[in-house]
Amino acid sequence: MSHTLTAAGFTQEAFDSFLDSRSEPGWLVDLRRAAWARFNELAMPARNDEEWVRTDIRLFKLDRFGFPTGAPVGSDMPRSLLAEGVALGGSTVTSDSVVVGAQLAEKWAAKGVLFGDLATIVAEHGDLLRPYFERRVVDASRDKFAALNAAAWAGGALLYVPKRVAVDEPLHSLSAMTDGGIDLNRTLVIVEEGAEATLLSETASISQHGRGFHCGSIELLVEPGARLRYVSLQNWGDQVWHFAHQKAHIAARGHLQWTIGALGSRLAKVNQHVALTGQDAEAQVNGVMFTQGRQHLSYNTHQHHLASHCRSDLLYKAALQDESRTVWRGMIKVDKPAQRTDAYQRNDNLMLSRTARADSIPGLEIEADDVRCTHGSTSGRVDEQQVFYAMTRGYTRQEAVRMIVEGFFQQVFDRIPIESVSEALGEAIGQRVRDI
Repeated sequence: MSHTLTAAGFTQEAFDSFLDSRSEPGWLVDLRRAAWARFNELAMPARNDEEWVRTDIRLFKLDRFGFPTGAPVGSDMPRSLLAEGVALGGSTVTSDSVVVGAQLAEKWAAKGVLFGDLATIVAEHGDLLRPYFERRVVDASRDKFAALNAAAWAGGALLYVPKRVAVDEPLHSLSAMTDGGIDLNRTLVIVEEGAEATLLSETASISQHGRGFHCGSIELLVEPGARLRYVSLQNWGDQVWHFAHQKAHIAARGHLQWTIGALGSRLAKVNQHVALTGQDAEAQVNGVMFTQGRQHLSYNTHQHHLASHCRSDLLYKAALQDESRTVWRGMIKVDKPAQRTDAYQRNDNLMLSRTARADSIPGLEIEADDVRCTHGSTSGRVDEQQVFYAMTRGYTRQEAVRMIVEGFFQQVFDRIPIESVSEALGEAIGQRVRDI
């Protein structure tokens, strides 16, 4: 398997070569250059930063990685969990930041749907997409990783659904990584007024123990009255460093169901932000995490209510075994104009080991005076009586624990409208559960 990296290091010379290798409109190059300048200004996150105090990245060395070159990659691809048994309307495949395949059913293309390689579609439809890029949904100044992705994104997928077009077949994107590879994926989804779509997105390494670096971003734009179902599965190898900024804007009467599965990586630091920007917008956010070994998964979620009569419902569940650790920091922020807000967040943790650790930090910041905002968090161990009962019925201990874990996640699985997707997540988690 060949790799797609330049000499290690994100240097000015390497950045200039990266830009020269691409054929992009001037406005996009300007955005990249501005983000690159910000990348060079920003320091790496410090341990005393509130957002990073529980996540130690001192062993991560950014200068060991470099820009993708677009060189050919091998043909091996990881198994796709989300797409199995699903009749798809289109798909994209990326390997080490290089798009190696994209297709969209003709019936959707005929209705004006765009889906495929982000760079290719921007080159062909720059005038259409420029306003969405310039909205800067993910703030490139947020930290050094956000700036790097904004400056150097490569590969990735774009989905654009025109007004009042309902795509009733799921679309799928897969980003793969070779051992020692790099993924600078960017996903941009635009669902115009009154439109509907479902996108299944997953990342995976060729090798279960693969090394590498992911620095990604996801931007979801749900326009007035539109509906988007977005499923994102992170399934990197257990030596991959995973950093991502993910943000959605939901306009008036828009609806977003966003489900995250986090199973892989050595360390993950993800910011997931949902902004309800128009009246009567709604967001349902679901998270499933399973950790093992010495994995460290840190997720910061933010439900930001900017307009009145909006609803957000967040449910994150994590099961931890061995010496793994999860960190969940949740915030519901309600601006002063966002009266009649209805917001909820909950984080539940199932401890499968006495040496695992789960940190849950829910938070509320409310400036309006007519709201209903609540949060909750629980952590507990597997009930030995339940294990004993199952074993008296002929199950092995491991089978009993697997059933308990599956039941723990069932509340989230029940929220996923595509049965094959919830089954795939359940299967992937079940295969990781060991005797305790």
